[in-house]
Amino acid sequence: MPTLTKVAQKSDIPPGTGKVVDVGGKAIAVFNCEGTFYATDNACKHRGGPLGEGTLTGTTVMCPWHGWEYDVTNGACSMDPAIKVATFEVKVQGDDVLVAVS
Repeated sequence: MPTLTKVAQKSDIPPGTGKVVDVGGKAIAVFNCEGTFYATDNACKHRGGPLGEGTLTGTTVMCPWHGWEYDVTNGACSMDPAIKVATFEVKVQGDDVLVAVS
């Protein structure tokens, strides 16, 4: 059963942005899509670029290294949906953003 870990306050991740957080030694990218939060593995499948530092447009993040794009709601790569980054459950309790990582 995954454990929920507090990773940020809602105000730490403004709408339309992402943030890289550490959960048990794992780098997780947390995104605020107009008030709904999503979490993915931070490493792009192409060359390991930091997705949490990428540009977020709607629910699509673009890797800052080589432009690969992923849907943060399900982790699917826009160029090839068979390529996916891991996604993680996110809960918001009050002002706290929590992520469930096994």
